Amino acid sequence: MGDHLLSPAPGDRAAAPDRRRQRGDASAQRIIDATIDVIADEGLAAVTMQRVAAKVGSSNALVVFHFGSKDNLFRAVLQFLSDQFELLWSATVRTPDKPPEERLRAAIDCAQHFSREHPKWVSAWVVFGSDRRALQVDRMISLPNDLTYKNEARALVDEIARTCGYPDVDADALAETLNYLVQGAWYWDNANPDAVRPGAMRKGALMLLSHVFPRHFAVDTTG
Repeated sequence: MGDHLLSPAPGDRAAAPDRRRQRGDASAQRIIDATIDVIADEGLAAVTMQRVAAKVGSSNALVVFHFGSKDNLFRAVLQFLSDQFELLWSATVRTPDKPPEERLRAAIDCAQHFSREHPKWVSAWVVFGSDRRALQVDRMISLPNDLTYKNEARALVDEIARTCGYPDVDADALAETLNYLVQGAWYWDNANPDAVRPGAMRKGALMLLSHVFPRHFAVDTTG
């Protein structure tokens, strides 16, 4: 009986690894967040394992324990950024119960919301895409999703054109142009933060869509 009282209950034994995993995940996330801050503020060259460890108030060994190398840390950062945008896109654009024009508008809002709510995330992502060495990793992790988003936007454009009486719309060109607007806005705003005009990308996209689909889109001047 005494041995039984000293032994952890089965539920406690199961909960202990979960708590350790949660602490480990939280520790790794703090490191990713700190790395994003350094990249957004100072660029990739400023990132060292020691610098990130100091920023989170931990040892260099802990950063190495979680990620092993700076390259692995960069991959983890890119995967995190890609996953976060994927979550937002899925929640706001992949809504089959809504009409296609509303979902296409949501795709534009998604890009603006992500940039407005998480400017450092976007800045870090842009830095990766601007660095020749890091660009290869960025393309491996981010590009497949980027192509999926563009293809989903293209399918929405095609559905609006086909079902709403716009027979002459070039869905490929329009989807590509919307993609240019989003990508270009992110890069331009990152390079010229003092000249950022909030909502300009969204207004420009809606102006284009109102020209192509005049019965289904109107420019929202509130941004």
